[in-house]
Amino acid sequence: MTIRDLTTLDDCRQVAALERIVWGYTDSEDVVPPPVLIVSIKRGGILLGAFDERGEMKGFVYSIPGVKDGRLTQWSHMLGVTGDARSTGVGMELKLAQRDRALAMGIDLIEWTFDPLQALNAHLNFTKLGVVVEEYEENVYGDSSSPLHHGSPTDRFVAEWRLRAPHVERRLAQRGAGLVRDASVGAAPVVNPSTAGARLAPGAADLTSSDRRLLVEIPGHYDDMLVADPPLARAWRLSTRTIFQHYFARGYRAVDFFLASDRSRGHYLLARDSA
Repeated sequence: MTIRDLTTLDDCRQVAALERIVWGYTDSEDVVPPPVLIVSIKRGGILLGAFDERGEMKGFVYSIPGVKDGRLTQWSHMLGVTGDARSTGVGMELKLAQRDRALAMGIDLIEWTFDPLQALNAHLNFTKLGVVVEEYEENVYGDSSSPLHHGSPTDRFVAEWRLRAPHVERRLAQRGAGLVRDASVGAAPVVNPSTAGARLAPGAADLTSSDRRLLVEIPGHYDDMLVADPPLARAWRLSTRTIFQHYFARGYRAVDFFLASDRSRGHYLLARDSA
């Protein structure tokens, strides 16, 4: 793949077309239109495309300038990769290129939202990129025309990617391989151990724990569950919403994610500073 900056209106039209392919949008309201893309990149936005050897766009990443607590940031609105390119690592390469562009601007924080029930996205964001999360937004985008959402509330984590943080640089150097984690993490209690069955079902949530570290379980194939068993998918959404909102309000942050080797489930590591 070749990654380059997208700077022309034709580039932006290709991005809009790719938005419809990646997310399956049927409502034009959900697509960021080319005029908005072209204007935003003229005033500090970052728009990068990944192209195969035939010159076909296979992915893109898009962020806009932001301000947080008086600090200049980038808000990464979209990272999209076509289905046939998702196992190539192009998503990671796009994020690394986005990081390079932000650092060249003197910016060291990029934020974005992602669905906390998407295990593979969590694996990329935490294990490979080194994000942390302390904000949970409820149904932030409202109803979506994307068939990927199947009417599920668009609850999202707000990921903070602190570009120069030592733990981020370690994760980027290791690319998620050979990570050495604190042995005490394995002893952290799971606050919602799933129940066995044809599909994982959320266990009763323990909202009383005061351990410094906690684990929150999620299913590994939430997209399949949305199609095959929408009520169960909604139960996972509402259960984990309660857990994350409760523990974030008590000063915990999501600092890591562990994906099972068979990808059947994953666990977020929540931690809070000792006091």
